[in-house]
Amino acid sequence: MTKLVPNLTAHWDETDSYTIAGYQRHGGYSAVKKSFELGPDAVIAEVKESGLRGRGGAGFPTGMKWGFVPQGDGKPHYLVVNADESEPGACKDIPLMMANPHSLVEGVIIAAYAIRANQAFIYIRGETPHPIRRVRQAVADAYAAKLLGKNILGSGFDLEVVVHSGAGAYICGEETALLDSLEGRRGQPRLKPPFPAVAGLYASPTVVNNVETIASVPAVINNGAAWYKSFGTEKSPGIKLFAVSGDVKRPGIFEAPLGITMRELIDYAGGMVSERPVKFFVPGGSSVPLLTPEHLDVPLTYEDMAAHGTMLGTGTPMVFDTSRSVTQAVVRWIEFYKHESCGKCTPCREGTYFMVDILKRLEKGKGQISDLDLLVDISAQISGRSFCALGDAAATPVPAALKYFREEFETKLVGVK
Repeated sequence: MTKLVPNLTAHWDETDSYTIAGYQRHGGYSAVKKSFELGPDAVIAEVKESGLRGRGGAGFPTGMKWGFVPQGDGKPHYLVVNADESEPGACKDIPLMMANPHSLVEGVIIAAYAIRANQAFIYIRGETPHPIRRVRQAVADAYAAKLLGKNILGSGFDLEVVVHSGAGAYICGEETALLDSLEGRRGQPRLKPPFPAVAGLYASPTVVNNVETIASVPAVINNGAAWYKSFGTEKSPGIKLFAVSGDVKRPGIFEAPLGITMRELIDYAGGMVSERPVKFFVPGGSSVPLLTPEHLDVPLTYEDMAAHGTMLGTGTPMVFDTSRSVTQAVVRWIEFYKHESCGKCTPCREGTYFMVDILKRLEKGKGQISDLDLLVDISAQISGRSFCALGDAAATPVPAALKYFREEFETKLVGVK
């Protein structure tokens, strides 16, 4: 069985894990000093060599993203942390900010130093006041310890950090919509290109990274790229937070190497509730296609998930047993995307509306066989045609559900009992 590797979660059981004293007791902020010794380019090279990939869902190589920021352009550079966690089923960044906020603050310092940014923003979902307060306190403590502000540790590097509270819009989890929100406008996605690395916040070069991604950086710098790559697989190196929820006995967060299987995570979570077997699961939040019991032993890596028609996503699996209805789950997910659509583009705005209408008709037993094909067709018209990834997310649940559970949908048709 794959062993858990506590890193970000190593000291969560300590009562003062969220304080600067608790963090420094275990070597906290030593990676900042090491980064200053290495220099910005060497820090980027180390993160790139480690293979650390974005933990917000897309899985883009972190060091490569940092390397896209142009240098010597005469413009201010910005670092933005996307802490707007709001994906159905996703709950890893909020507990991380509650239990270990200083790992995030230290990662912010290192990342900002690497991309030559003197201003950083941590954008937290406004509906989660507790992590907002905790991160603000962590930032205040870092200022008091001279780890933020002017001439940090005598390095000549200045950094100001702002903790910004969003208004609770799922669309602001999309990086360009988040940037619009930070600038005081309605959160709507921007047309790309230009990409944020060239023209992001205030039309200046900007890096947007997820909470877990940034919080993982100090361990990479302290222990080295080789250490980080010793976990996981060649294409998916490192360790990750897996937040397991659903019909398991002990839902929770398990930090393990990439490549662990869903069966192993369910075992760590105490097995299934009432011993009912798994009916289906989603490996990375509701925006990725579902899988079935035959996939329980597939390694949870970016490449293996893609090979089986889904994605690792945020690494927050939801597990459903045989008492659950696939059609009901899909209806709830699509209702969520319909509600959270910003309305900017037609495929997402209209497509989610029509999908919810058809699915509710099926739930009432008033559907036609043609409705099933129509659902697949609408999903295809949304996928790849929407302005941002929200539309793509809305298009994923139905095709996978019909692929594996078409007969369950057919029981909802008119005249079927």
